This record gives sequence, C-alpha cells and structure tokens, in this order.
Amino acid sequence: MGPVFRGILAVMSTQKPVMLSGIKPTGELHIGNYFGAMRQIVELAKSREYRPFVMVADYHALNTMQDAVEMRRRTEELVAGYLAAGLDGDDIVLFKQSDVSAHTELAWIFDTITTMPYLMRAHAFKAHIQKIQDLSETQVGSVIKTSLLRNWFKPKEERSKYVSFDVNLERVLKSLAEISVGTFNYPVLMAADILLYDTKVVPVGQDQKQHIEYARDIAEKFNHVFKTETFKLPESRILPEVAIVPGTDGQKMSKSYGNVIPLFASREEIIKRVMGIVTDSGGERPENVYAIHKLIKSEEELAPLYTEHAGKYKALKEALIEDLDAFIAPMRTRYESLMQDTEAIRAVLTKGAEIANIESKAKMLQVKAAIGVN
Repeated sequence: MGPVFRGILAVMSTQKPVMLSGIKPTGELHIGNYFGAMRQIVELAKSREYRPFVMVADYHALNTMQDAVEMRRRTEELVAGYLAAGLDGDDIVLFKQSDVSAHTELAWIFDTITTMPYLMRAHAFKAHIQKIQDLSETQVGSVIKTSLLRNWFKPKEERSKYVSFDVNLERVLKSLAEISVGTFNYPVLMAADILLYDTKVVPVGQDQKQHIEYARDIAEKFNHVFKTETFKLPESRILPEVAIVPGTDGQKMSKSYGNVIPLFASREEIIKRVMGIVTDSGGERPENVYAIHKLIKSEEELAPLYTEHAGKYKALKEALIEDLDAFIAPMRTRYESLMQDTEAIRAVLTKGAEIANIESKAKMLQVKAAIGVN
C-alpha cells in the first residue's frame, strides 16, 4: 500500500461515519419513496451527524429494466428528485453504482464465501417464486427448507421417494428457470454496496431490514474466514411510524401495485389520485385517506378536521388534496428546474463518482490484503 492511499485511509478514519442509501432508477418517484427513505436521508444529511452517500443502483435495476434510453432518463429523474427533495450536491456524495467498479469486484469476493441455501432465505427470492407460481410464503419456505436444498440435483423419479409435497417442489424448480442469477444474487451485491464504504447507517423501510442483516452476516463471515477486522457492521435506520407507506388502495405504496401518488405530481394529478383512494362504506373516518394525510400533518393538527367532517369522505379527500399540493409544490418547482439543466445533474454525479472511487479503492486495498491477492 503506497503512501498516497495510506494518507487517504488516515483521513477516512477521522471523518464522520458514513450513511449510505441506494435506490433503483426503475420508475417515477412517489411519496412512498420520500417518506420511507428520502426524507430520512435529507434530515440525516442536514444534521451533519453522518457523511451521506446516495447511490443510484443502476446495476441492481438491470434485473428488471433492460432499456438503455429508459435507464439514462430514469437516472436523471432520480438524481433531480433527490436534489429537489432537499439534498445539497455540495454536501453529499451522489453517484452511480456503475461508475464505481469496486462494487461488482467486492460482490464477487463475497460470492465465494456465500452459500446458495443462505441466499434462498432472502425475502426477495421467495417473493419471485411466489409471484411466478402463486404459492404462499409458507409453502415456498417449506419447499426451500425441507426439500429443495436436499433434492436439487436428484432425478424426478428419485425425488418422489423423499418429498411428500412433490408438486410444490416441481413448481419451485420450474420457477428457478425464470429467475435471473442477478435476482438471486441481489443481497450479495447490496452487501458490497454497503460494506465498501464502512457504512454506519442505512436508512430503509421496515420491509428492507433483511438486506442490512445480510450485509452484517456477510461482513462477519468475511472477517471470520480471513481472520481480519476489515469490515464494520452496518445498522439500519427506520422511522417506525412511516416504515411502510400506504398506497391509494390501502396496500403498501408500490409502483407494481399501481397505487402511488407521484412525488412531483401536478395539482391535477394529485386530485385524480386522491379522489381515487379506496374508502370503506362505513365509519366516520376514511382510514386510507387518514393514513396518507398523517404523513404530512400531525394527528393533533388533523383531529379538528376529521371531527368536523366525520363521515364526509369527499370533504376529507379535498382537504388532503390541498395539503398534499402545498407540501409537494416547492419540491415540484425545484425538480422541474433541475430537469431543464441536465449538465448540472451530470456534474453532481461526476463529482460523486470521483469521491466514491477514491474511497472504494482504498477499501479494496484492505480487502485484497486480507485475501492475499495484493
């Protein structure tokens, strides 16, 4: 290790701990993204407690998006979105995953110490099988735990001797042919993303907590296998009250469910989405409306409104429209301005990539020394 990199490591060791967040450029940002993670990033960045790293996870996005034009457009929209939400390009390290080759290099090293059975326990992997074969999570978990791992390479005629629910096993095996290696290996690359910068905190939704647990497990295994203390254990940062943001139909807000409210929606779009919120036929308070409303106003502020208009769903939706539009409007203005200046967006990404590459290369020197390829 040369004197330059020793100097870099010395500087890194005296800096504030890193907070890292990654988001895939796979669709339009919505308020679920904002309240689930983006707001935390902005608040933590402004607190000066951490060094904020924000990563555009474009390699992760390749699992579901294979369109170069859309990838470039969505990346610009994502960066503009984060900046419009309150991040300052001068105070954060904002970069593309694809601009830092150490991410995939470290992921391969982690692959060599990570087993297939371990990755099969990932929620995302099991969810893909569920989606393809319409099996319950319990069925998928049972097949993976008690049958698939023992009978993966057995001929079909032999499997039936050992497996009592052969039909489910066959369905899961068939599903594997439709799942990409990238999807299966997703947690390993994510662990590399996190551990590469000695990340202290990762702001995530409750449903993503397992990703941080995987990163911790892989870090501990690397340190144990190679008898080193190369990696620190990251922690998740979750705001319980908004860990899972409800959509317009009451389910988790998600692009795949088609139940989102765009983060930079026009007033007309806000009206359309809010008036389309699913409400129950009885009760004085429309719960799906209230669940979204309390994201932008406290329960104390909302109490008089919901008491005055008890049972009046239209009036309460109209109130939500006004509050949402007032909340979104300043960010929408900044976003539209940024999208007219793509050179500024590229400049922020270039600066971020330079810093991320310097720090990741320094970390990889430690990793290579630990595994004996330096």
